[in-house]
Amino acid sequence: MADYRRNYVPGGTYFFTVVTAGRRPILTTDRGRECLREAIDEIKAKSPFTLFALVLLPDHLHSVWMLPRGDADYSTRWRQVKEKFTRKYLVRGGSEAVVSLSRQKKKERGVWQRRFWEHTARDEEDLKRCVDYLHWNPRKHNVAARVQDWPWSTFHRFVEEGEYDLNWGGTDPCPNYDTPEWNDE
Repeated sequence: MADYRRNYVPGGTYFFTVVTAGRRPILTTDRGRECLREAIDEIKAKSPFTLFALVLLPDHLHSVWMLPRGDADYSTRWRQVKEKFTRKYLVRGGSEAVVSLSRQKKKERGVWQRRFWEHTARDEEDLKRCVDYLHWNPRKHNVAARVQDWPWSTFHRFVEEGEYDLNWGGTDPCPNYDTPEWNDE
């Protein structure tokens, strides 16, 4: 089994990638978006954090969260978001992927992949790279011809705030995403 080590920085800013089980395209459906919005809102009400940036793709999402001063418990928040989403999604008629024997033994459902990927933003430049990558993702996965065409993203909020020009994203802003210096050690 792999040795997963999380980086917990109280009050930190984190970039996350969360993937559906079997990469099923459920997140951009009306049901998926509604259940995710409700789940995140409920968890934020109990355990506050700032949802700084977000993009939904059919089978995964990327987000940047800023945790309150002294708080580094993003793992519990993600577990709770996934649990709430799963309950809501299945009750409203959503289906799940085939559940392996291993997952059955742990009483896990077939809606999300088990884990998530986390990267701690080290500074403002790193945060910008994370947010650029997040907003560029619909182009990377060929689900939108232009960044501005993808409706399930915080891109338009960033445009309104003057962080991006509406036509931003004509070229890949993060061509070295897969290089070791961008990924955690």
